[in-house]
Amino acid sequence: MSIISSTSHSASTTHTLSQRLVAAIGASILGACLVYFAGFSHIEAVHNAAHDTRHSAAFPCH
Repeated sequence: MSIISSTSHSASTTHTLSQRLVAAIGASILGACLVYFAGFSHIEAVHNAAHDTRHSAAFPCH
C-alpha cells in the first residue's frame, strides 16, 4: 500500500506595486482597443454584436 504524503507549501504570491500597475495599464489598453474596434468596426456583424450586447445589459448607447 502506498501512502501519499501531502505537504502544504506556502504558495502565497506577492506582487509588487509596479507589477500590478503594469497589469492594470495593460488591461486598460486592451479594453480600450476592444471597445474602439467594436464601436468603429466596418464589419457589420462585429458592430451589431457589440450594440446588441450593450442593449441586453440595459446599457443605453444612443
